[in-house]
Parts: sequence; C-alpha cells; structure tokens
Amino acid sequence: MDDRTTKYEDTLAKMIQKETVSTGCDPTDPKFIEFRDMLEEWFPNIFASCEVKMFPDGLVLHWKGKDSNRDPVIFMNHHDVVEASGKWTHEPFSGDIDGEKIWGRGTLDDKGGLWAMFQAADELATEGFAPSRDIWFSSASTEETTGKGADEISQWFLEKGIRFDMCFDEGGMILYNPIGGADGTFAMIGVGEKGCADLKFIARSKGGHASAPPKNTPLVRLGRFMTAVERSSVFQSELSPTVCELFKRFAPYMGKFEPFMKAPERFAPILKKVIPAMSATAGAMLRTTVAFTMAQGSGGTNVIPQEAWVVGNMRFSHHQGREASFKAIERIAKRYDIEMEVLDPGFQSGIADFDGPAFKLVERAVKEIFPGVDPVPYIMTGASDARYFDRVCSQCIRFLPFRVSDEQLDSIHGIDECLDLNTLTKAVDYYKFMMREV
Repeated sequence: MDDRTTKYEDTLAKMIQKETVSTGCDPTDPKFIEFRDMLEEWFPNIFASCEVKMFPDGLVLHWKGKDSNRDPVIFMNHHDVVEASGKWTHEPFSGDIDGEKIWGRGTLDDKGGLWAMFQAADELATEGFAPSRDIWFSSASTEETTGKGADEISQWFLEKGIRFDMCFDEGGMILYNPIGGADGTFAMIGVGEKGCADLKFIARSKGGHASAPPKNTPLVRLGRFMTAVERSSVFQSELSPTVCELFKRFAPYMGKFEPFMKAPERFAPILKKVIPAMSATAGAMLRTTVAFTMAQGSGGTNVIPQEAWVVGNMRFSHHQGREASFKAIERIAKRYDIEMEVLDPGFQSGIADFDGPAFKLVERAVKEIFPGVDPVPYIMTGASDARYFDRVCSQCIRFLPFRVSDEQLDSIHGIDECLDLNTLTKAVDYYKFMMREV
C-alpha cells in the first residue's frame, strides 16, 4: 500500500467511526457539532485558508480566489448517514480496514465524498494554491432526512445575492454495465434529479366485525388501487434529451441493440417498452414512479377498519412534473373511493446542460483521472442536497469519483457498505483537478 493510501484510509476511518445517523435525530445533537468541529482537526490547512460559517444543520467554507468578480463555484457533500441495522460482516461504525476495503456506514454515502473533497482542498492549500475564482464548500447533516440543512444554506446564499456558476454534489458513480447490456465502464454523471413526494391514500368504511365482512372493505380497495397503479400506465413515458444522450453514449457497447440506441428519438416507442424490462433504474428515468412503503389497517385482528391507509413515495419526472403526476394518480384513487393527502410535496429540481461548462469540466476530469471510463449524463432517481441549490445555480452536477461494484452499490442504505482502498488516491486527484480547473 502506498503512503498516500495509508494516510487517507486512516482519516476516512476516523470519520466513519464518528456515528452521525440523522434518522430520528435532532441534527443539532452534539454528535453533529462534534463531527463538524473534528473536520477542522482532520483538514487544518483548508480550514485555515477559508472563512467558516456554521449553521444549525451544516457548515460552509469560503475559499477566496484570485478573481472574486467571477461567479463562484461550490462543492458539496453531506455528513449525515442512515441507520445501520442488520448483521454486518464488519461493525458499521468500525471503519475497519482489511487491506482491500474500508468498511462502514457512510463510506459511499457520503463521508467518502466529503473526505475526498476536503482532502483535495487541504493538500492544495498546503501547497499554497490559490483558486482562480472563489470556491465555496458546503456540508449538511439532514440530507438523509428532511433536507433542511441544504435548504437553509441555499436560502442564505439567495439572501446574500450569491449565485454560483457551477455546483458539484454527490450522485452517480463509476459502474460497469449500469443498465444491463452496456458492456463497458461508465461515469454516471447526474445532471438533475426527479422530485420526491410522499402521498397518503386513505380508504374509509363503517368498520365492523370480521365475522361478517362486506364487499370492498378499505384494505381490499387499497390493494386493488395499488395493483392498478402497478399494472397500468398511470404516468407518461418520455425520452428526454438527457436520456437520449445517455442511450447514444451507451450505443457502441450495446451489441445488437446499438442501432436502436444510436437513434433513440426514431425508436422511442420501442425503447419505452424495452428499457424498463432491461433495467428498473433506467426505466425509472422515463416516467414518474410510485413505491408503496407504509400501511395501516385496524388495531385488532377481528376488526374491519373504519380507516386504512398506505403511503406512496413518488419520484416525479421533469416532463410530467409534480402537479400533473399528483392528478394522474389521484384519478386512479378516486375509482376505488380512496382519498389522497399530500404529506410532503417535494422539491422540483432543474436539469443542467450536458453540453454546458460544468458537465464538460467533470467530463474532462473523468477522462484525465480514469482513463477508459466513458462519462454519461443521466437523471438521478434518488434525491440529493443539490436540489435546493437550483435556486442559486442553474448548473448542478451530481457525481462521486468512486469506482464501485454492483454489490457495493446495493450496500448503500443496506448492509456491509464499503469502499475499495485503491479508489482513494484517484478520488482526491479528481477533486484536485476540478479545483485547479474551475
């Protein structure tokens, strides 16, 4: 193991060992404050070079550049993590290192990215580097829950009249064969993300004893409703310009499907049917989706509920949008005498230009640091803090410079989350390239 990796793994392990689970916690809990204080100890040079502002749910650093008249850029990675239940091969907050991997909750989502970002900046600051323009850094402690930290921080920038030329947050990673059939290695670079909303669907009745059940009780109606949503084409499918560009970049690796992928606009009706069957992730980029995640009936095994409900987590597409997606599923609900309540309307994200300077910069960095990896734009189906920064930046890019396996990708929010040690130096070099070139 080289000296850089040995140094890097030690710092990242310490970050993993600081448990910062935000689910069910107050982000002003002392553990978050302690973690933010420790960042200055781990990365002293960049903190000494920056003005630091603490927020209740996060922090920002301002690194002044040579030309403050140019629009600044911002780099982001959050520091909260999700809970770590289940049986792990290595304890989730151990930061164990086995010679090949570093293990623990947050290695990929998102302390690994936070570490690489600050490590790169710290090394540049040590070298006496001054950025060509102002660089800001932001890290919040609520990305996995409410998003309140990024919301507050972006509002602060808005009130200060600070707009960013480019914003770089966590997001897609480097994957082999990301959609099934694309026989190559790709840097999945998010140029936007679907909106995320929570909806409650309520079925009511007079209730009664389970010994004499009437037809169409609340749970039966909810079951039929959920089946109808899953089986029918509730939402509009569309190949957006971003998805078309993604398919075109995959095309040379798609074998017999290459002609279709090279001309997605021409073969759109076919691709709309084939792509969801090939990959649920790719299919989710074509339309609004709903996953039913919570349910409740009566309080007794022999009681027909007067009220039963399910919660659906909706990821609404850019082309159909939030309101039209709400109306589409509400029409289905009404067929089964079910009411819809909006628990959380979500936040609509913009889409960055894959021909714009922010994406092109990431593209250059990937080609420089990861030879043989093809950069590809895509729409994220998950949520990130960057959605709030659309109010102060039109070019928000979402990418983490880590090469991961399918198993590692599945470990995010699952068990045995880990990061390959041989990715650490390249991740730092990626961020250093970005900071030098902005």
